[in-house]
Amino acid sequence: QVQLVESGGGLVQAGGSLRLSCVGSGILFRFNTMAWYRQAPGKQRELVATISSGGSTSYADSVKGRFTISRGDAKNTVYLQMDSLKPEDTAVYYCNADRYGQYYWGEGTLVTVAS
Repeated sequence: QVQLVESGGGLVQAGGSLRLSCVGSGILFRFNTMAWYRQAPGKQRELVATISSGGSTSYADSVKGRFTISRGDAKNTVYLQMDSLKPEDTAVYYCNADRYGQYYWGEGTLVTVAS
């Protein structure tokens, strides 16, 4: 069974940094695209950043220049380095992975940014 497990969330002051990690297991092959989404209270889930198997990245406008997505040396790991955090970044952050149209989700990790 494929699983994605996120970690690294927590409480941080505005202007601070956090690094989220996501580890995939239960799959023999490398995921194609991996991504981070987030869902703030009362809002729809939104795409934060994506990274392809070749390393191409894309970001939501709201996080460009502050967040960095990367893939780890270990197969099927992805990170999200979040700097200059703002209260509006407060949300549950979800890892997402794609393998030829089959999508997988983690359970999420909560990030709270205090003003």
